[in-house]
Amino acid sequence: MAVTCVPSVPAGSTKNRPGAWVNPQNRTRSQMIITIGGPAGSGTSTTTKLLSEKTGIPYISAGDVFRQMAAERDMDILEFSKFAEGNTEIDQEIDQRQARIASESEDLIVEGRLSAHFVDADLKVWCNAPLDIRAERISQRENKPVDVAREEIITREESEAQRYLEIHQIDINNMDVYDIVINTHAFKADSVAEIIVKVTEVIRCQQ
Repeated sequence: MAVTCVPSVPAGSTKNRPGAWVNPQNRTRSQMIITIGGPAGSGTSTTTKLLSEKTGIPYISAGDVFRQMAAERDMDILEFSKFAEGNTEIDQEIDQRQARIASESEDLIVEGRLSAHFVDADLKVWCNAPLDIRAERISQRENKPVDVAREEIITREESEAQRYLEIHQIDINNMDVYDIVINTHAFKADSVAEIIVKVTEVIRCQQ
């Protein structure tokens, strides 16, 4: 069912939703920038791809940028991963590139753990799921025991939270920057994407 637009803000008003970014000098009413973030196993990649298919909006991910940076240095992913360890400039460059690409785009979905903090977006989405569910998903995807996947998630997230705080002064557990938070375990993957589609329709009505 399509959303029927009912004007709720006077024409020309600069009043926007909390957390949204609309610059009338640089953006048109039809443009839509979306960020999708979430912890490992939360389904951000699946959600991003499905949303892109449903809306026709192209997408990029932090992984895409990472691979591009590796290629620019004539390194494979493993080599570049080792190079990036402990190199805060790499993290910062990934964030800056995503933000720049989004600022130069009319419509774009940006997937990344920290994308919402660096990209001026109309809609910022955080996907999540219970730890045990995420461990099961990663276990199946990477063919490893669930308990191993669970411990790896905990270790990785503790390390990342500390790094994000030290490098960017970002508390990754603070959800205030997000417009919507979705439990991806509560809905089928297609339904998660459909929820986001409906929210974008509402946003377009308010622009």
